Amino acid sequence: MLGSIKSALLGSKLRVLVTVVVALGVVGGGGLSLGLLGAPSVGGIHNSFGNVTEETTEIRTDLVVRNPNPVGVNLGGVSVSYDVTMNGVAMANGTKEGVSVGTGNSTVALSTEMRNDRIPAWWASHVRNGEKTALRVDASVRSQTLGRSFQAPPVEREISTDVISQFNSSEPRPINAEQPLVSDPVGYVNETSAQWGTVTESETPIDMRFTVYNAKTLPMAITELGYTITMNNITVGNGSSETGHVIEGHSTETIETRTAIENAKLDEWWVSHLENDQVTQLRIDFYAEIELGGETFRVPLDELTYRKTVETDIFGNKAESDGSASAGESGTADDSESGGETTSDGSATTANDDSATTTADGDTTTTTTTATTTTTADDGTTTGEDTTTTDDGLLSLSEAGLR
Repeated sequence: MLGSIKSALLGSKLRVLVTVVVALGVVGGGGLSLGLLGAPSVGGIHNSFGNVTEETTEIRTDLVVRNPNPVGVNLGGVSVSYDVTMNGVAMANGTKEGVSVGTGNSTVALSTEMRNDRIPAWWASHVRNGEKTALRVDASVRSQTLGRSFQAPPVEREISTDVISQFNSSEPRPINAEQPLVSDPVGYVNETSAQWGTVTESETPIDMRFTVYNAKTLPMAITELGYTITMNNITVGNGSSETGHVIEGHSTETIETRTAIENAKLDEWWVSHLENDQVTQLRIDFYAEIELGGETFRVPLDELTYRKTVETDIFGNKAESDGSASAGESGTADDSESGGETTSDGSATTANDDSATTTADGDTTTTTTTATTTTTADDGTTTGEDTTTTDDGLLSLSEAGLR
């Protein structure tokens, strides 16, 4: 009897010992045990803008990692990184080393600084591409042990604007001299049109045409046309052009002129655009130097003032009210809420370690905070190996070779 009890107790202790050893192997072994119990996978990406200064723009990224194992794992030899490009122009990248995740879905928070001096190059590509931008966010997982990177499914979306088409008009607008002894209007602008010129590194030209009617019997000479372009009250272009057009009495002439946006001033505009919730008020004011009946005077062409509201939604999440990822930003339906805040140094952190949030499919997630190292991309690209995705579109570390 006593022997049976001792035997049973000994067997129980052995089972406990084996259980503890296995558990320690799962937690401490990392990638070694993942191949047996199931590999974490990297999925949904959610981006938003953070702090903006004159030189940099913070991009905050929440990357969802799913751990199917019943215990947390420490992937000490694994880093997660991402790149943001716009029309192939490298905007920013970020990396987080030594990723550790709990069970279920976890949010890995990254904070990256984009240099605002990248904006002119992007703007030039945007105009050259018919006011369209292809935004691409590539996330990758790198194994330090294998020395290889594995790509997650990219996030892609198109950004489009329509800046100058509204200037195309056939509505007659009066030209008033507002001078003594001169009856107004002295003429009419019967038609206007505009199109982008050839974009260079330094400027974005706008080629304009004005069809002008002389309402007087005397010839009217338009010797100069001037303009000022502002975006959110920031002057991004001004100048004048000598036209030398003489319009006979009661006749019509077409005048061509050229305005230009100075690309070097667009990084300042960019800051105002983000601070104004990605909305810009574009305005072009004109004036003309007119000679009529031997008198020369400057005429503000108020009726020709061009106003246009330009709005963007670069990451596709402006309409969010609850902070969850929109369909345009998430790689899968498992994107979790951000749950992040900004520290005094501008880096993104979660509200607290191991805080619970909920994904779109109702799964509970654990938000984990680790140290972040951020850099600015020089070439904006990360080359990755061919990978296999799971049925739900997530990149499996195990299938990528991280067993």
